[in-house]
Amino acid sequence: MATVSRSADTLTRDALAVLQPGFTGTTAPDWVLRRLDEGLTTVALFGRNVHDAEQLAALTGRLRDVRRDLLVAIDEEGGDVTRLEVRGGSSFPGNLALGAVDDPDLTRAVARELGRRLADCGINVNWAPSADVNSNPANPVIGVRSFGADPALVARHTAAYVQGLQSAGVAACTKHFPGHGDTDTDSHHDLPRITADLTTLRERELVPFRAAVAAGTRAVMSAHILLPALDAERPATLSPAALHGLLRAPATEGGLGFDGLIVTDGIEMRAIAAAYGIERGSVLALAAGADAICVGGGLADEDTVLRLRDALVRAVRDGELPEERLADAAARVRTLAHWTRDAGAGEGTAPAPGIGLTAARRAVRLTSTTPHEPLTRPAYVAAFTPLANIAVGDETPWGIAAELSRLLPGTETAAYTAEDAAAGTRALVDTLLTAAGDRPVVAVVRDLHRHPWMADALHALLVARPRTAVVEMGVPQAPPQGTPHLATHGAARVCSQAAAEALTGHRP
Repeated sequence: MATVSRSADTLTRDALAVLQPGFTGTTAPDWVLRRLDEGLTTVALFGRNVHDAEQLAALTGRLRDVRRDLLVAIDEEGGDVTRLEVRGGSSFPGNLALGAVDDPDLTRAVARELGRRLADCGINVNWAPSADVNSNPANPVIGVRSFGADPALVARHTAAYVQGLQSAGVAACTKHFPGHGDTDTDSHHDLPRITADLTTLRERELVPFRAAVAAGTRAVMSAHILLPALDAERPATLSPAALHGLLRAPATEGGLGFDGLIVTDGIEMRAIAAAYGIERGSVLALAAGADAICVGGGLADEDTVLRLRDALVRAVRDGELPEERLADAAARVRTLAHWTRDAGAGEGTAPAPGIGLTAARRAVRLTSTTPHEPLTRPAYVAAFTPLANIAVGDETPWGIAAELSRLLPGTETAAYTAEDAAAGTRALVDTLLTAAGDRPVVAVVRDLHRHPWMADALHALLVARPRTAVVEMGVPQAPPQGTPHLATHGAARVCSQAAAEALTGHRP
């Protein structure tokens, strides 16, 4: 009887160990502390859990009072996707800006400083970098989160980022395997389908992931994408062909030979949840070769954790999930926890507080042939504002008005959206120009090429005010000619500061 009890307890502890749940609030809930004591090994943090660095360090410290070998994970890409600075904007430019500079030593230094700050807050796993090759300009969810569209460039910066982050004792989790760059659908909402053949996949999508594995990435995150050339039925997160046959298999068998932790993207995302449900999806992911189930971006409660724990235990007992597979997955989670402990998170890493702004300044480009005359008086900033995708979120401010107003006091701004354009482009521009008066206008756009309403409004504005300066804070594509056009390659706060300096010719 005692043997059965121990076996059941081990099974339950393993099921808890493979979950990466989130929670709400800026202090540790009692239910999380209880489950840590019962075997939960990872806790995921999001912007809702962060007030400031001091609070965050206190939160992670309280969690480690219960479990010393704890993995604390966060989605801190820098750039547009920030959780540490969700309410003010990131101190680090994102991947596209680093790719535009194309200095791997700079990328490594930026990632090292980001890792140092994470480690100071008690965080030891970062769901970054994005190794996606942004080959599809219409991609609604990757964009500036990618280092670029060239596989070799993305590969060298992915490797540098992994090295820099892990030199600070923070485990990198390279994503979104086998590559989310050639999609026109956001997997938060639906299941993307990539029609590339296996040759293209190996020559494009997989190149950065090979580099990440060679650089020693401790974890890889799977993507909820369907690649019929690889598996015609199941998305990569649930596909043995993708996770075991491609990611785990040795190079001699055509695989990448990765032996670290495989983490799923958020299991509650509709690409999985709508077709399989989170319980069934979690079981299939583990059976396919995943080791950890990310959950809690949208579902962040004890009931969800218990449902998933019980689903995994039930699947083992029903013979649907081999007990050895669950045990192996849990062991890989614990191995990573031991690595982060032994790596000495952040110890000996010298601060480099200005590295983010330095990188952002180097990434700003004048992408038109029309020269820009520096602004010398207060301006009117028209921010053409698209809906933010879920990964970015709508809490984080973007644009240049706040930074520009520090250099030119009296600068004002207004946001213009697709709803404003629905009333008519001419009416939108008339409203804008009336508000601007005789002040110089700066138009700020984000992924202009993906939003027809934005392109129409900008065209009408440039007809009315031909010398309007345009600042693209997304992916620059075919910039308008005949007017000054700056590309920041991202919308982080430091990108805004660098753009404001470029517009005014003033650098403190």
